[in-house]
Amino acid sequence: MKIDELRNLTETLLQYNEEAKKNFILSRETGKQGDFFKEVKPFADKVKDCCEQWEPLAMEWVMSESPKNLHALQIRNTAENIQMVSVRAFFPDTSLNKFKSHIQSIDFILRRMLERLEVSS
Repeated sequence: MKIDELRNLTETLLQYNEEAKKNFILSRETGKQGDFFKEVKPFADKVKDCCEQWEPLAMEWVMSESPKNLHALQIRNTAENIQMVSVRAFFPDTSLNKFKSHIQSIDFILRRMLERLEVSS
């Protein structure tokens, strides 16, 4: 099991989640959409690449370690949610409540994972 790689990818996703939150706040404040080819796509592609590496490792870890309060469905949903917010962060008309809910959910799962990874290493 590649625990160090999983930990690094999880930390990177946490950073991307925070970056998405900042992008959304800026987009809401200015009322301007992000430029698709200069901002949205490059950021979404980075997040997608990271998720494609993270999700299989996270699933393998969850299946082998059975960490308390972390399940395979949460891993899948977190990967989907962070990819979704990586795009929606650049659009000011995105629902504030839904966006905040997704950001908080992603943050919660990723932080629980980091806590559990520390315990298991």
